Amino acid sequence: MHWAALLTDAVSDSSLRIDPQGVAVWALQFTPRVAQKGATVWLEVAQSMRLFGGEDPLHQRVEAGAAELGIRALAWAPTSLAALACARMGLRDGFAMPLAQVLDPLPIESMDAVNAHQATLARLGCQTLADVRKLPRGGISRRFDSELLLALDQAYGLRPEGYPWVKLPETFSAKLEMPGRVDTAPALLFGARRLLLQMGGWLSARQCGVTAFTLHWCHDAMRARDAGEGGNLTVRTALPTQNVEHLCRLLGENLAKVHLLAPAGELALSATEVSPFIETSRSLLPDDRASFEAVGLVLERIEARLGQHRVLRPTLNEDSRMAWMAYWQPMNVKRSTSKVRQVPGPQPTWILKNPLKLDVRDDCPLYQGPLQLLLGPERVEGGWWHRVTDVEGGQHSLQVARDYWVALSQHAGALWIFQQRLPRNEAACWYLHGIFA
Repeated sequence: MHWAALLTDAVSDSSLRIDPQGVAVWALQFTPRVAQKGATVWLEVAQSMRLFGGEDPLHQRVEAGAAELGIRALAWAPTSLAALACARMGLRDGFAMPLAQVLDPLPIESMDAVNAHQATLARLGCQTLADVRKLPRGGISRRFDSELLLALDQAYGLRPEGYPWVKLPETFSAKLEMPGRVDTAPALLFGARRLLLQMGGWLSARQCGVTAFTLHWCHDAMRARDAGEGGNLTVRTALPTQNVEHLCRLLGENLAKVHLLAPAGELALSATEVSPFIETSRSLLPDDRASFEAVGLVLERIEARLGQHRVLRPTLNEDSRMAWMAYWQPMNVKRSTSKVRQVPGPQPTWILKNPLKLDVRDDCPLYQGPLQLLLGPERVEGGWWHRVTDVEGGQHSLQVARDYWVALSQHAGALWIFQQRLPRNEAACWYLHGIFA
């Protein structure tokens, strides 16, 4: 067995307390065998070492994550109670020596079941766990409760330990009380980061990535009578992610644009939208996916700073009319999963915003000279359903009825032109709509 004990009541900042249940959920990313009792969280990681590359890499990841959460009391040992005793006494490695040599010098205050009888044991001259173990077991069982011997045997590995394991919740929601009232929104990031770390552990355990999360804050009840109970901010990502650092940067960019109506003290974070997250295998060779993901992260940060309508991406649309085949939308808007049918015929490289009316001579369109029709016609008709309101308040349809041709100009190259389909008694006009590269 390989146990880690984390003391959530021993944090680097005594005024900022962390919910032990939140730490337990965070720890589930390392192993499903996580237990929580009071302010203590245990991890049994013997079966998870190979997944994380061995003992040392796993220790480093757990210790680094615990330090980011503000936990400064952590220890490793072959049993859970031994790990707890070492953590309380400031010992990090319970595997450095045989277990008995590690526990024997520890004071009786290191174990709750022993410390409960401190006064009586002190009168018997017991100061360390070794002193208690030297007492006759029969006398201990008659004079003290059965918990003392059971705890000692479990700590020294003489009896098995059993805990109800923490279950991974279906949804994520966590709260945190700030050490003091905050007057500016960017200052909320200090506490929100710890909540994001907990959410990152939950996402990793569920093998999901977040696409939207919401940060709530509560206003000071004594100073927020006219400002309401609190506020919230929802942050969205273009792709599912577990990258806590990226989420912190996005949240920071968004908080910089928020104005608090009153001082805030309590925070709550919830994962509002999650999707399955597919881990990419690592490669010894350069991977284009890594650079693509890096570009996506940068664009999301730019969008968070400038606003979602300043960073747009093109999206295909199921429409045969050239002007509406694609449109621009914010990056964080989900793409449609339906496939857009391929447009028949060649498509030009450049499109004119407004089609240019061409001169006609002897029924032949002209553009820097006469044009030779190469391919066509390709009939495009539609848009009868598309109605817009003009400046005067009237409505008109954007229906088109055109025959497109690929034409060749001796001076301008390949062109994309169309002839407007009109009633028989009207003369058809030619227009230049696109240019091929």
